[in-house]
Amino acid sequence: MPPVLIACAHGTSNPAGRRAIDALRREVARLRPGTEVLEAYVDVQEPTLPEVVAALPAGRRAVVVPLLLSAGYHTSVDIRQAVESRPGTCAAEPLGPDKRLAALLQERLTESGAANDDAVVLAAAGSSLTAAAGAVAELAGMLRKLRSGPVTAGFGASARPSVAEAVAAARQESGQAGSARVVVASYLLAPGFFHDKLARAGADIVTGPLLPHPVLAQLVLDRYDAAVAANFTRG
Repeated sequence: MPPVLIACAHGTSNPAGRRAIDALRREVARLRPGTEVLEAYVDVQEPTLPEVVAALPAGRRAVVVPLLLSAGYHTSVDIRQAVESRPGTCAAEPLGPDKRLAALLQERLTESGAANDDAVVLAAAGSSLTAAAGAVAELAGMLRKLRSGPVTAGFGASARPSVAEAVAAARQESGQAGSARVVVASYLLAPGFFHDKLARAGADIVTGPLLPHPVLAQLVLDRYDAAVAANFTRG
């Protein structure tokens, strides 16, 4: 029997955001029949991750897959503690950075009407942990290779520059503050608190969140498979 896949999201009070995450989890289950897929959250919603882990049958192996785009407090503290609380449970890597996410961001930019030479601010949720900022910088580098215009990063909370600061800096850097377009690329999975804030950052265009898109379910399964191979198939 394959290990349980615990799809662990942040949690949101936004109804559209909840529907988007629910749909992602259903798609993961559809693509992997025979693998039990459970929901869990680190904030706002229930069931909480510790509750889900504690309720697993004795001896049943499980992989917690963060439905998060980069490492941060929730992966290094909340998910790590939940995993360490129970033998036979491990954590997968977060969904990003990944070249497929950069390609998806470029797709969202094109859909929004952004030109390839527009200045782009990659807007991430943000974390005080250095590793999280590094992951966003890595993803920005991947996106930069797909575009002719500049790509910088901004954060919704806990890191600098803020998205609004990054938008202002991008306008100043262009030397045409009154006419150059600055586009915010939403590096967020679903609608919610942080995505709502992007509309107030002063950009000319704000892209939609990453969901829905089929590549995200495949990323979840890839992270799950890598964790199974690393933790449960040795020797």
